[in-house]
Amino acid sequence: MEARLNKLLRKFLVWRIRHMSQQTFVYLLSILVGFITGLAAVTLKNSTHYIQHLVSTSDYHSYFYFAFPVIGIVITVVIKRAFSSPVGEGIPSTLYAISKRNGILARYKMYASMVTSAITVGFGGSVGLEGPAVSTGSAIGSNLGKVMHLDYKTRILLISCATAGAIATIFNAPIAAIIFTIEIFSLDLTIASLIPLLLASVSGSVTSFFIENRREYLLSYKLTDAFSISELPAYILLGIICALISVYFTKMYFQIEGLFGKVKKPMYKTILGGLVLGFLIFLIPPLYGEGYTTINNILNGNLDNVFANSFFAEFSDNEYMVLALFAGLVIFKVFATSLTIGAGGVGGVFAPSLFMGSSVGFIVARALNFFNFSLSESNFALAGMAGLMAGVMHAPLTAIFMIAEITGGYQLIIPLMITASLSFIFTKYFLPHTIYTKQLARRGELITHDKDKAILTLMNMREVIENDFIKVKRTDTLGDLVEIFKRSQRNLFPVVDNKNRLTGVLTLDDFKQLLFDASQYDKVKVSDLMYSPPAVIQTNDNMDEVMKKFQRSNAWNLPVTENGEYKGFISKSKLFSAYRRKLQQVSRS
Repeated sequence: MEARLNKLLRKFLVWRIRHMSQQTFVYLLSILVGFITGLAAVTLKNSTHYIQHLVSTSDYHSYFYFAFPVIGIVITVVIKRAFSSPVGEGIPSTLYAISKRNGILARYKMYASMVTSAITVGFGGSVGLEGPAVSTGSAIGSNLGKVMHLDYKTRILLISCATAGAIATIFNAPIAAIIFTIEIFSLDLTIASLIPLLLASVSGSVTSFFIENRREYLLSYKLTDAFSISELPAYILLGIICALISVYFTKMYFQIEGLFGKVKKPMYKTILGGLVLGFLIFLIPPLYGEGYTTINNILNGNLDNVFANSFFAEFSDNEYMVLALFAGLVIFKVFATSLTIGAGGVGGVFAPSLFMGSSVGFIVARALNFFNFSLSESNFALAGMAGLMAGVMHAPLTAIFMIAEITGGYQLIIPLMITASLSFIFTKYFLPHTIYTKQLARRGELITHDKDKAILTLMNMREVIENDFIKVKRTDTLGDLVEIFKRSQRNLFPVVDNKNRLTGVLTLDDFKQLLFDASQYDKVKVSDLMYSPPAVIQTNDNMDEVMKKFQRSNAWNLPVTENGEYKGFISKSKLFSAYRRKLQQVSRS
């Protein structure tokens, strides 16, 4: 069966080359990717909601808030063990595949994140489905590009199309989906990339609409209160507060991740994280699941529903207690999210950032209204969502256009721009990298809009290491060195010890004047001639650091070591040649 499918595929590819241009083929593939990703996103969303429906049918549902998240995480961890590689990395794993794996994602990622995240969130895990949807779509785009024998740049474009299709399907925001893809993946915006993104985004949105046969989306709100210029200072204040909360979110997330990293046994992580998460959700039911029900209640003014099933329902008539309760949502949502992921659950931070943003916006508006302001709490909740999204994900344009599309218009475009831009600027000052990118940036594996740094990130150091140099030992004599030189194709010699550790280097210029003085053959040793290299490259150095070492040392060749052990040399000429090849590969239209 597989052989027959491969034969049909070969015939199709031959036919395509003869009868279809590359551009047309990419357009068709982008529509297909958007359609398949739309199906996957709808399946993920509906299966999650179905699980939530199943586990919430009991009359004693509130008493099971403690148990459901633990059960979901345990099931997720068991399923994850069936896969040989990590499942829950989401967008960071896609960014890593783009920068270091030539856009290749494993096949199992086309379904692994879907299954595990549906169970995690369906049972109450306090994370979002957007990251898993993007991860699933990216794997679909990557593997389709691999099957169709497409080059690196086109594979990356299909991954981007899948991302746009996934976000457009979930939020019914096709424009914001395209902008999100460009901001997060640092994709070059050209006509060659824009048209496929548009096709994929529309394809995903239309697929969702026809399958569900209704316009039922995660966020449902129509703007009713107009923006007034007198509210400008309040939105400025909101933008600054959103930046502070974004910094809190990110730092707390990594601190809790660090605590879980110290727990060596996965079982202990699952038990500890699951129990604490269950206790938090039992006390504060709005932390259950993604949180879009709470967001919609805030946007539509149904505040009594937010704490209806909690111990705090009796305080919903007290204005000060309402503020305190919403502040608790902001403070503890990041704990719930971090505990879910740390315990072994699968999900993303997209939904939690929107959840916290809506709560922050509501708090600011309600607090200012105590001082005789007349601010729209719904409008401020929307602006708060934009502010947290811009701060946490460093995606201000996505935040602006997504909230604008959700409201069905652009009446709030000015306050959205103010809140998102201020939140982004201040957060970027304190946190150069996001939850998605921090680990990759630390390892020098992050693609950015800086073309030069992006090319360096895409380069693989091991591809430019040359190891055809003959090694010598410091105890070798000049006579030994002459014999080695006779069969060497190089005029550069690494000096190593008995454990192959680099101790120095030696060039022909260092001993050529002694070549014809046989009386020195037994007297002079390599240790007398060698010298320390001006710089040493480590195999874990990123390419940007490698280039800096060449610039600082002004050397033409530099040795490479791994934990002190000699691995070879990198020459400036080969490095530049590899850079030019990668630049041509990425820039090829």
